[in-house]
Amino acid sequence: MSFFDKITNNLPEVAGPTQKKLGFNEKLKWTLIILVLFFILGVIPLYGLGGNALERFEILSVILGAKFGSIISLGIGPIVTASIVLQLLNGSGIWKFDLASDEGKKRFQGIQKLMALFFILFEAAIYVFMGGLSPEAGISPWLLVFQLIVGGILIMFLDEVVSKWGFGSGISLFIAAGVSQSILVRALSWLPSPNNPEISAGAIPALFQSVSAGDPITATLMLAGIIATLAVFVIAVYAQAMKVEIPLSFGRVRGHGIRWPLSFIYTSNIPVILVAALLANIQLWGRLAQNMAVASGGKLMTWLSVYVLGQVGTAASGHGLVEWVNAPNLIRALITGAVNSKVMANSIIYILIMMGGSVLFSIFWVQTSGMDAKSQAKQMMSSGLQLPGFRRDERILERVLNRYIWPLTVMGALTVGFLAAFADLSGALSSGTGLLLTVMIVYKLYEEIAKQHMMDMNPMMRKFME
Repeated sequence: MSFFDKITNNLPEVAGPTQKKLGFNEKLKWTLIILVLFFILGVIPLYGLGGNALERFEILSVILGAKFGSIISLGIGPIVTASIVLQLLNGSGIWKFDLASDEGKKRFQGIQKLMALFFILFEAAIYVFMGGLSPEAGISPWLLVFQLIVGGILIMFLDEVVSKWGFGSGISLFIAAGVSQSILVRALSWLPSPNNPEISAGAIPALFQSVSAGDPITATLMLAGIIATLAVFVIAVYAQAMKVEIPLSFGRVRGHGIRWPLSFIYTSNIPVILVAALLANIQLWGRLAQNMAVASGGKLMTWLSVYVLGQVGTAASGHGLVEWVNAPNLIRALITGAVNSKVMANSIIYILIMMGGSVLFSIFWVQTSGMDAKSQAKQMMSSGLQLPGFRRDERILERVLNRYIWPLTVMGALTVGFLAAFADLSGALSSGTGLLLTVMIVYKLYEEIAKQHMMDMNPMMRKFME
């Protein structure tokens, strides 16, 4: 047994259910419990917190499932970062895992949890010592680090509870919960906007107030945000519902067969979650490096902050990664007449980054999650299925599936990456990427519940789901 295996086998974990299949009510109970705990943890402030330089990243906090300044300031960031790193290592062949076997899957998951713990420790220290979250005078910075570590570990275990006892995964649940809360606030809030105290912060109240006050620009901006939100919702649901169906027959039962559905967005929302989390981390690192450069005044850190990572909204902006992974509000620029060549170039590069990143992570996800043609063919054959008119051979089925799976993987990833970029550039309510993710998460959850629990749910709930 290797060193890593000894560690991963002794890591604490949430015990899974003993029964083979959990009922609908049991899963619903645990999902709601974890959701309530997530919101409670989000309002528990860090003891001894002085300055919070991460407040301006409210939109990024939604994507990361975090509440900056609270005990869950790290959110799902460490978990997703660990997943990204491990998928890149596995996909490139640097660290190969045998994901076809149960032992290989267990090892992959154990090392992923170990890496998540490492990133929890690492990011907690970085957030505090690079000035993102500063302690009050007389308070040790290590106290803040300790609280962030506790919060990060709690999120990791909450995610594990949802994965084993609830619907979907905790990562998806926390993103959907944060985005839904953000949309409700930004759509319906009657409180004054911090930027313009004369109108409400919510888009719908602000729309009526600006129309009555004779302010066409504000009214157009609010209406554009509402329309963009609805457009993303409709297009995402339509794309999610598109499927390619492969006819299969039961080899031992003549005349009977089924259609095996392959979704157009084959890898669902996973690639967008990974890309969005990666871009969010780049922007957070840019802000932390900026704080460090101001505090230290060193030439190396200043060069790293300005030219490598980059800054936004400062005299030194215009360079580095942050400038290009930070989506401009293209629709606002068009309405207000502030559009220029830099905004257009930034928009095009952002779209290309989202689409390219989605394709990259989609390919890695297919290879690491058992969604490739070989794994799917093996699953079909074990269920007694085969292609009608062909002899029962796994290689034939794999060859036919390859004609569909790889094109769907690439085209679906390009579509979802473009949709996410469009939502971000259009000024939709909440984060555009978060909005797209939430629509896809809720739709996937609906499909999972309808498929697995239609018969054991409450009759009124069953009627609603139908």
